[in-house]
Formats: sequence, C-alpha cells, structure tokens
Amino acid sequence: VGFGAGEHLHWQAQHHPHVGMIGAEPFVNGVAKLLSKIDDEPVSNIRLHMDDASDIISALPDASLGRVFILFPDPWPKTRHHKRRFIQTQMLDHLARVMKPDAELRFGSDDAPLVEYTLERVIAHPSFDWMATSAQDWQTRPADWPQTRYEAKQLHGIPVFLRFRRR
Repeated sequence: VGFGAGEHLHWQAQHHPHVGMIGAEPFVNGVAKLLSKIDDEPVSNIRLHMDDASDIISALPDASLGRVFILFPDPWPKTRHHKRRFIQTQMLDHLARVMKPDAELRFGSDDAPLVEYTLERVIAHPSFDWMATSAQDWQTRPADWPQTRYEAKQLHGIPVFLRFRRR
C-alpha cells in the first residue's frame, strides 16, 4: 500500500519469486523509480496499480491476500486530516475480508502519534490480533522486512514495526 520508491516491494518480489505481489502507488515518481529498479534487476511477479490501494482492495476476492504492508505512510498529523489516514475502521473491515485466515498485516512508522492511533484501531478490531509478546517485537525490524528510504530518514523519531495476524 503506497510503495514509495518500491525498494521494499522489489526486495519482497526477489525473495519470494513464486508469490504474486501487488503494489499500489498514486505518485508517478515512485512508480518510475520502481520501474527503473525492475529494469535493472528484473522480477516478473509484481503487478502495479497507479492509484489508491482502496480501489484494488475493494476489487479483490475474499481471502486472497497472505500479507499486507503499510510502511511509513504519511502521518497526516493535523486532527482535521486524520480522516485521510489509511487505517480506519472501515478499511480494516475491507482488509479483513480480503486477507486469508492467519495472514499478516505489517505496519511501520516513525511517527509516535500515528503508531498510537493505528494500535488503537487495529487492536479494537475483532478481526486482528497484535502479534507482539514483548517490546523487542515492535522495536526490531524482522529479518524479512528490508529498510525503506523513509525509515532510513527517521523524520519523526524511532521506527516501530507492528505486526498483526488476521483471526
């Protein structure tokens, strides 16, 4: 969801060549950067949607996704902009529909208020369980979660890595 320059998506495609990847990104510059990366290091298991991810999610069949990545989204910090945040109760309903049982929702951010906001909504949702059993689980990026350029910038603070399982 919103793959930025696509470094994470490309890495996942390289390391999971038999898994189909769908990337949604509305910004042309991000799509161009990913296409350039694919040209330099070809992968054949990525499909791109140059628009909002909600379009794809509404069109997908039930229980069709094994993982969903929402990594370092715009925090929309002003209260009046919170309605623009991707994680909303209605979007969690849609994600729950398209995610397979035991599928994983991964969320990364370095914006503490956005992390708190996201935790409140996902934990309250009946379809998801937070997978953390200790602080180490959200303070350490999993080995199969490559660093993105947004994470490297650490514009807002220390990165947090949240993982949720679809009930």
